[in-house]
Amino acid sequence: MSLNYQATRFQCTWPWDMLVMLCDGRIVCGCADPLAKRVLGDARTHSIEAIWRGTTLDELRRAMNQGGSDFCGDCPLKMPLGPGEMPAQRSLEVARHPGRMFIECTAACNISCHEAICAPETGITRTRQAGMLDFDLFRRVIDEVGPSLYRIDFFNYGEAFLHKRAVEMCEYIKAHHPHIYLYTSTNGGALSEAQARRLVHSGIDEVTFSIDGATPESYVQYRGRGKFDVTMRNLRAMVDEKRTSGRDLPYINWRYILFKWNDSDEEMQLARTMAADIGVDRLCWEITDHPEDAFSRRFVRGTPDFDRIRRETWDDSNLGNAISGATPRAGIAVRRGLWQRLWHGDAVRASAGQPTRVATSVTNRSTRPFAAQATYGRRLVRLGAQLRGADGTLINRDFARAHLPRTINPGETMAIDIELPPMGAGQYQLTLDLVNEGIDWFEACGSPTVTISLVVS
Repeated sequence: MSLNYQATRFQCTWPWDMLVMLCDGRIVCGCADPLAKRVLGDARTHSIEAIWRGTTLDELRRAMNQGGSDFCGDCPLKMPLGPGEMPAQRSLEVARHPGRMFIECTAACNISCHEAICAPETGITRTRQAGMLDFDLFRRVIDEVGPSLYRIDFFNYGEAFLHKRAVEMCEYIKAHHPHIYLYTSTNGGALSEAQARRLVHSGIDEVTFSIDGATPESYVQYRGRGKFDVTMRNLRAMVDEKRTSGRDLPYINWRYILFKWNDSDEEMQLARTMAADIGVDRLCWEITDHPEDAFSRRFVRGTPDFDRIRRETWDDSNLGNAISGATPRAGIAVRRGLWQRLWHGDAVRASAGQPTRVATSVTNRSTRPFAAQATYGRRLVRLGAQLRGADGTLINRDFARAHLPRTINPGETMAIDIELPPMGAGQYQLTLDLVNEGIDWFEACGSPTVTISLVVS
């Protein structure tokens, strides 16, 4: 399975990280295999452990450590190696199960996206040996790997909620393995309003609605046969059910692919207004370079228009938001006051081997609250300290954390003390930032940080 032809050398982490189960039970490598060309095994006849630690994946991992494999074919997930660059050497000893899986309920879809590989007319469903995922097979796989998984992506090709038991599957995952981060992406049109509301109570962590337009006329140009009113009804129902039931989950995204027919300032502003009025958690733009006759030339990466919305795009960070003021932004200041004795010139002084407290004030400069509590401990906001060397080299990104005393509302300033663990003598830098736990640091979406010098003696 080694690379035996003249081609770009590459590496990939998928063989060490995750698996994809198709709706017929076959296991493939990567979420970019619509026609099931790279089959690793079959969950109908083998356990996930047998596939994960089996000969096919073992050989693939060995080949990847050498710079690539013929098995990967035209997979777009490959990461090319530069001239003379050596592939990362990863261990061939793996755990019993992967930490993450994609679960495909069906390859069928209720709509036909313009020139999409998963559109019904491409024949993608004929590449599957079953039309819908067998519920007993699903349950057996989840029972086996659930304790080991940290995340399930409940979608692949097709529309997951065409499966009559899809919501029940989500309920099963979270009832038996609540630690798993359960995420799904949907076009929103296959759900009934009752199912949309029921899904909120399943325990699912995050739901993305793909809605590419703010009017029925622009939406249907890509989402052929899609019904804008049905999709928006289900989005509104889910947000309403979450709000009226007092739940902080699921986190609800509206993802909007930019095409040449829906990228005007007027329509994008309409989407922003609608998203804010509905109450979705996040609106993001998706930038694509296909189909060739459809993608937005205005927002090609590197253009001034793209630079203007970069923080609002899906791939920029996990926190950027196109809803006005909703991207997290904080002001952080280090307070001297009672802590004056800790300062040495412009640096904080600490004693070697002793914890040190630093006093700060944090201001919420966005329009969304900074939550001090969150279900399962995810998405709560904390003050974090990153330890760096005197030259700025990162030593420990998660050096210290401080809980917020309570939720910080928009425009509010709150005093927060953060305790630093004992350190050895030396000179350091300390970068202070807020972190949305399990998601990202505020810095990733453009929020300013504060860096101070730290002298330990």
